[in-house]
Amino acid sequence: MTEKFKILAKYIKDLSSETPDIETYIFVKDNISKYQMNIDITSKALKNKLIEVNTTLKFEDKEANEKKSYYEIVYATIIKVDDDVKEKKDMERIILCDVPTKIYPDLENSFLNLIHNSGHPSIKIEKKIDFKKLYNERFN
Repeated sequence: MTEKFKILAKYIKDLSSETPDIETYIFVKDNISKYQMNIDITSKALKNKLIEVNTTLKFEDKEANEKKSYYEIVYATIIKVDDDVKEKKDMERIILCDVPTKIYPDLENSFLNLIHNSGHPSIKIEKKIDFKKLYNERFN
C-alpha cells in the first residue's frame, strides 16, 4: 500500500520537564516505576490539504503524591494529504495511525532523551506503542 500523505516537516513543538526541588527528585527516583505513559493525538487543518498533527506524550504519576515530576513532549508533524483522499475514515486513519507510526521512533528518542537528561538515565519504554491497534480499538 502506498502512503496517501507526505511529511513536509516534523519538529518538537513543546517540551517540558518539571521537578520542583531535590526532595521531589529523590522521591521520584525511587518511585518512577509507578509513572504511566499517556498519548494524545490532535490535528488542525491548515490549507491546501496541509494538516498539522500533534502527537503528545506525557509521563506522569497518576497517584495523589505531593512530590511528583512531570514530563511532556508535543511533537508536530506537517503533512500534505494526497488529493485522492476524500473519505473521513481515510483521513482519520492517516492522522491517528499512519503519521504517528512513521514519526514514533524520532518522538520516542526525543522523549527518552528528555527523561534521561532530567536525571533518570535508566528509564526505558518497554512497550512500543501500536498505533494500528489503538486505532482499531477505537471502533470496537
